[in-house]
Amino acid sequence: MKAVIQRVTSASVAVDGETVGQIGHGILVLLGVEKGDDEARADWLAEKICGLRIFSDDEGKMNLSVQDICGSLLVVSQFTLAGNCAKGRRPSFTGAASPDEGKRLYEYFVEQVRQTGTPVATGIFQADMQVHLVNDGPVTFILER
Repeated sequence: MKAVIQRVTSASVAVDGETVGQIGHGILVLLGVEKGDDEARADWLAEKICGLRIFSDDEGKMNLSVQDICGSLLVVSQFTLAGNCAKGRRPSFTGAASPDEGKRLYEYFVEQVRQTGTPVATGIFQADMQVHLVNDGPVTFILER
């Protein structure tokens, strides 16, 4: 399971020109599910992201989590994170989980984040989405487990 996380002042996701999810201050999570991923990996990733201290405290140090600042997460599925570009010019997606398994673990991840009390907005799994964000910093991290 891979996630690209970005600290944002705002983010939204639209499908067919209609906003389906949006947040203010918080974290945009682009989530990719790979073959072999399971609930334990989703649990670890949800806990890690919600507790990761990437927001500035009063002294300007990254010392606060999204929960500390009462922020939100916008979670967007992105199977292309499982893409392999090592050979040729066309990415291979053989490492991606099947659509059914990817959706199941994506929804499981979202539920695990909700159980922490962190507000969560989402995109629509397998939809053609347009993601808009204002990256704060910019601060971006890649997490995988």
